[in-house]
Amino acid sequence: MEIRNIAIIAHVDHGKTALTDALMKQTGMIEKEESMDSNDIEQERGITIYSKNTSLYYKDTKINIVDTPGHADFGSEVERVLRSIDSVVLVVDAQEGPMPQTKFVLKKSLELKLKPIVVINKIDKSAARPKEVKEMVYELFLDLGADDEQLDFTTIYSIAKDGVAKRKMEDESTDLTPLLETVIEKVSVASGEEALKKPLLMQPFNLAYDNFLGRLAILRIYSGTVKEGQRIFVKNKQNETKEGKITKLFTFEGVRRKESTEAVAGDIAMIAGISDIFIGDTICEEQDQEPLPFISIDEPTISINISVNDSPFSGRDGKKVTGRQIKERLEKELEVNVGLKIDFSSNDYYKTYGRGEMHIAILLENMRREGYELQISQPNVVVKEEEGVKMEPFEEVTVIVPDEVCSSVIKKLSARKGSMLEMKPEHGNTKIIFEVPTRGLLGYRNEFVVDTRGEGIMYNNVIGFKKHAGEIRRHSTGSMISMANGKALGFSLANLQNRGDLYIGPGTEVYEGMIIGDTSKGVDMAVNPTKGKQLTNVRASSSDEAICLKPHTEMTLEKGMSIMNEDEYLEITPKNIRLRKKLLTENERLRNRGKN
Repeated sequence: MEIRNIAIIAHVDHGKTALTDALMKQTGMIEKEESMDSNDIEQERGITIYSKNTSLYYKDTKINIVDTPGHADFGSEVERVLRSIDSVVLVVDAQEGPMPQTKFVLKKSLELKLKPIVVINKIDKSAARPKEVKEMVYELFLDLGADDEQLDFTTIYSIAKDGVAKRKMEDESTDLTPLLETVIEKVSVASGEEALKKPLLMQPFNLAYDNFLGRLAILRIYSGTVKEGQRIFVKNKQNETKEGKITKLFTFEGVRRKESTEAVAGDIAMIAGISDIFIGDTICEEQDQEPLPFISIDEPTISINISVNDSPFSGRDGKKVTGRQIKERLEKELEVNVGLKIDFSSNDYYKTYGRGEMHIAILLENMRREGYELQISQPNVVVKEEEGVKMEPFEEVTVIVPDEVCSSVIKKLSARKGSMLEMKPEHGNTKIIFEVPTRGLLGYRNEFVVDTRGEGIMYNNVIGFKKHAGEIRRHSTGSMISMANGKALGFSLANLQNRGDLYIGPGTEVYEGMIIGDTSKGVDMAVNPTKGKQLTNVRASSSDEAICLKPHTEMTLEKGMSIMNEDEYLEITPKNIRLRKKLLTENERLRNRGKN
């Protein structure tokens, strides 16, 4: 049986997972209600977070498919996948055209000399413009330095949600057969007879974890045959060689892993038995075999400190609250999350490095759902030195905003050391591309939503480390800090809502030092949200006034991470997310301010 390996890549929400699901349903590999986005957070947010392997059978051919994330924070998932496959299916929205993440994943594909198949999806949209989008994709290929063979790409038009694909817009079609036929025609066979005769050579591109089997490696077999129980040699980045044994072997059949006794060259498989295997290592049959080129992963760009929750409400919601339990969970995360780095050297906190705010927020969200309680510090950008020059991460930011708010967005991003690269009209809006230090973007997203009245769209993508941009003055948000313990009362909140935006509603339990809102004046203010109405036996004209409370802003992980200040913690529990001061009492804060 012939094997073909492809990855489906695209920008967020352009239809990668919908297309993969439709291919699986047509070939009978999954049931109607099943989806590649199986994780709860993926389903809630409507985005792919983890790259996943699947396979289908079509005309005596096994097609291995890797569904990749579209969000920039999970770019490390995409990079390593591309090294293990033979072609990519680039999905582009027929209305939006190529977007920042499209550019990122396509650039990586072209550098690896892969020849993409372009799928222009959502052609049923009322504002779809497939011809223009095809030209835009062609221009993007040229800009990224595609060679002549790559420029001669095949284009398929599709409606992924309906499971329909066409070679030409005017063609009649009822399923995805045109796309499957194109894959058979254009994607080279993973390996021939010659590769099967060579010694075993394979390389992990992803990791998984099993409570019984331990660390699992998902890998591409480049030559030879791998068998369960086989003795192998592992060569790492430092060219150190160690011996190991494969205790379990799995191949992929649909979305499920299938236990197998052997797998052949060209296939994608999963192995157990090597506890310290890492992405990019070379696994071979003979000790003197040449290692494969190592798979490099982009460096983290931001860091936070994770520590034990020591607020007055600690231990109320969570079952896992100790430093040891948090450390064990973070160590387990490192088994599979290769874009993450954690420094365990401090006794007070664990310094955690990630690819972006969302990358870290997903880890924290998973932990709170598993019953963990913890607190985190304000996110900081990773700064490093190269040849004596201070370097920091920069991002390419694309905004699509109504014309009337352009000046406000340009002013704000320029103040954050952003430089404008391009500006052009697009469908009644204006599309602007900036290059901004990651440091300047921390906390900006909420301002962007307010400035554009919720009508703006913003995408950002890390482009690498550049020379430090100097001081950036961020607008500091003043905090409304509770000075009392108890339940917040509507009477008190009605008076406080005129001073700023509230994060809590009536009946919410508060403690001294907990932040219950922000202040419009931008300075910290101690308040008493538990104060009730003065009751007397004298009737006053204002006695029967109705209390009118505005809806409060719900505190979320991403919002808390973006608005918190240096002297604050974000308290994360299974049921609550609270913002608090590091020093809970007003006297402690005043004393500390005097020292500084």
